[in-house]
Amino acid sequence: MSYTVLSKYVKDISFEIPNFQTFTTLEQEISNYALKFDIKSKALKNNVIEVNTILTMDPNNKVVNKMLMEINYSTIITIQDTKDKKLIEKIVLIEVPNFIYPSIYETFIYLFSQAGIKNLTIEKNVDFEKLYKEGKKS
Repeated sequence: MSYTVLSKYVKDISFEIPNFQTFTTLEQEISNYALKFDIKSKALKNNVIEVNTILTMDPNNKVVNKMLMEINYSTIITIQDTKDKKLIEKIVLIEVPNFIYPSIYETFIYLFSQAGIKNLTIEKNVDFEKLYKEGKKS
């Protein structure tokens, strides 16, 4: 089974450091944020699917001065030679996010560097297959 990426683009970005206190504490509090992924898809027409991979930073209850960061990266794909829903699901939830994550990563790092935040780490590699399997268990 195969698929082809027709296009990929940043659909939406929300990046807010609401005040100076948030900015000055962000590097110390960044470990209190969890990266979360949400993947949504929508059939557009015959064998064409829009896949939205959404990365958010979710603060835990220890964070006093919260920032907002969300990147919605859209990928338009076409799928050939299958009606198998399980295979399509794996393409949408594993293959496409693996393909576009380097672009999401670069966008994430760029936003923080332009905001003056230098000491920031984010997973350079994400195991979307593991996330998929964990999602199937719950």
